[in-house]
Amino acid sequence: MQKEVLNFSKNLRKIRLSKKLSQGDVAKVFGVHRSYISGLERGVRNPSLVTVQKVAKALGVSADRLIK
Repeated sequence: MQKEVLNFSKNLRKIRLSKKLSQGDVAKVFGVHRSYISGLERGVRNPSLVTVQKVAKALGVSADRLIK
């Protein structure tokens, strides 16, 4: 797994949990199935920049918080 994808995955889960959101909550706002969010958090999906921006918006954070 690439370092960048691993960082994104860890940050996504950390931010989601800190906001007390379920994967389903994020999926609803993002407009995808819960299993897609799960795949992002496990690092089995390689998100595009557009996806990173949409996930960040769904979480209410800037995209750079997800990828740093």
